[in-house]
Amino acid sequence: MTTSREVRLAAVPAGLPAPEHFSVDEVPLPVPGPGEVLVRNRFFQVFPALRTLFGGGVEGTPFPPLKPGDTLIGAAIGEVVEGPLPAKTLVSHWLGWREYAAVPVEQCVVLDDTLPHPVAHLSQGLTAYAALTRGAGIRPGDTVFVSGGAGGVGSLAAQYAKRLGAGRVIGSTGSAWKADRMRSELGYDAVVVRDGGQLAEAAPDGIDLVLDNVGGDQLSAAIAEANDGARFALVGALSSQLSPDHPGTTAFTEVDLLQLIAKRITLRGVSPSDSQDVQAEWEERFGAWLRSGEVTFPHTRIEGMENAPRALHQLLNGQHVGAVIVEL
Repeated sequence: MTTSREVRLAAVPAGLPAPEHFSVDEVPLPVPGPGEVLVRNRFFQVFPALRTLFGGGVEGTPFPPLKPGDTLIGAAIGEVVEGPLPAKTLVSHWLGWREYAAVPVEQCVVLDDTLPHPVAHLSQGLTAYAALTRGAGIRPGDTVFVSGGAGGVGSLAAQYAKRLGAGRVIGSTGSAWKADRMRSELGYDAVVVRDGGQLAEAAPDGIDLVLDNVGGDQLSAAIAEANDGARFALVGALSSQLSPDHPGTTAFTEVDLLQLIAKRITLRGVSPSDSQDVQAEWEERFGAWLRSGEVTFPHTRIEGMENAPRALHQLLNGQHVGAVIVEL
């Protein structure tokens, strides 16, 4: 093997990206330098925050902006081909969207069998777990609201919340078919479709904890139904990232400050760095829940590098439940 394929940004989209904004290019096989390993990727994650990187990124986040000609990035699982680590060692890293990658050893995480399948390491469950346990401090009996409840984070958040003692879990989504799956498969007791207008009916006793993936009107609706002392963990801004009329690099939401004050509501942003200290705990619990069948990992696998741009297009247009994984 002397070449590799990778997905590059061909043009910055004016709205939501489509397959024509990307190219699948054949390039020379990467040559690992000192302290690097050559990894053959087997799976990589497709995630909606790529939209923000196309728009120029957000200062203070760990992801760099992407310009035309740049190869896309994302979490990946692969096998070591050569370098300081033994051949065929399974590792996770952040140079997805390519068949082969030269990755610094310190940026690789060697995988063990804590999780029953390597692809489970590409779930966004760590974010959901950190937000529930550290960001918002879930308590027994809490009524929990998860906006964007069918996505990569939300599809696991409800299942986790039930295992962690929540009394009632409510989610939101944009389509009725997703709502049906959320109730039947993902542990949601009630689902609000689209604009959040039914939230008061779904939470007659108010809301104690919010895991917000969306922002916008759904965040405002959650504040209106929040109980005294409610805790909000803010993990995403899909209302702007998935809007064709917005670059996805800012996410302004109008909220009623008087309600925040009167109800003593806590809003806390949860970033990827908040997950590092809890990763081992999450892996142990997630692995046990998967093996016992108490939790499932909802995801769609799409085969082939040539189909990766289409996978991103489908994800941003809400065509999947759970995570979207490209399998090579």
